[in-house]
Amino acid sequence: MSSPDPDLRSRLEHARDAGSLVRITRSFTDGWEDGYVLSLGPDLVLLAVVGHGIRFDGYQVYRLADISRLDDPAPHSAFVESALNLRGLARPSTPPVHLDSLPDLLRSATAAFSLVTIHTEDEDPEVCWIGQVVETHPDRVVLRHITPDASWDDLPDSYPLDEITRIDFGGSYENALWLVASSADQTNGSTS
Repeated sequence: MSSPDPDLRSRLEHARDAGSLVRITRSFTDGWEDGYVLSLGPDLVLLAVVGHGIRFDGYQVYRLADISRLDDPAPHSAFVESALNLRGLARPSTPPVHLDSLPDLLRSATAAFSLVTIHTEDEDPEVCWIGQVVETHPDRVVLRHITPDASWDDLPDSYPLDEITRIDFGGSYENALWLVASSADQTNGSTS
């Protein structure tokens, strides 16, 4: 892993203020994410993700300490931005989430979006958990899971906050899960 960029915060602030498409590479993956920096907290950054299909695909929040590289502008940004413009896709506005701390983020993301995804990439970069935040504590979050079949697990699970490396919300997969789960709830006459 490369050493942290001492100017990372100021570079992210510049990208946010300039509205430039960036590429963020983190220490947990061989890949990267392209998107627009929308907001910064003391230790977190909010990105409006541009997916590989060159469409907006929700939001991701990363810990600043995990960012190993920032490309501003992202490679091929002129092409990507032209495609977005020609498709009539405007940069999403900043959602009403709070980046002051991970508990603040989790509470506000759950209030603003139906589902959130948490990643603990230090533990296992291939696994994530999707659901609704039931409660937050200073050191952990309790999440009610939704399965890949869009059904709800009976019991929630708890995750240490210091193991969470990324939070996603508002993406196409989360939205599809919620659509199917909501439809099943209405068909069964139950509420979740």
